[in-house]
Amino acid sequence: MQDETHSELTMKVSRETIVDLLPLYSAGEASPQTRALVEEYLQHDAELMSQFDGDGVKRLTAFPASETPLPSNLELRSFQRTRHLLRWQRRVYGLAIALSIASLGGVGYIQEGHPVFHVFFHYYPQFFAPCASLAVSCWINYFVLSWRLRSTNF
Repeated sequence: MQDETHSELTMKVSRETIVDLLPLYSAGEASPQTRALVEEYLQHDAELMSQFDGDGVKRLTAFPASETPLPSNLELRSFQRTRHLLRWQRRVYGLAIALSIASLGGVGYIQEGHPVFHVFFHYYPQFFAPCASLAVSCWINYFVLSWRLRSTNF
């Protein structure tokens, strides 16, 4: 009766569950009950058992080890790249703010005792157009850098 209940429980375990447990089992970190469950399931599933290596290491061919080893300084290079992008983002942000303010600015002076203020976009378009286009370019670059810093696959 107890064996029948035990086999009923193991039959309810899905193949995906066993595949999820295989890395723990292979690393030797699974509990004795989990090891017994995986071993019992593998006895009944020849196809899954055939995906293991023949040597003592139990490794699925569905999850092969990487053929090319990762460089030892990968984390350092990633950190330096992120720091470099953040530095450029700060510089572009500052330049975008400065150019935006300059393009919206103007020239003020006192003429015959009265203050006079001429805005660039109306009285000096030759200064406004390049300044405004550079400001727009900096804002675009700022948002592109922000997107690249948030993205995980750049």
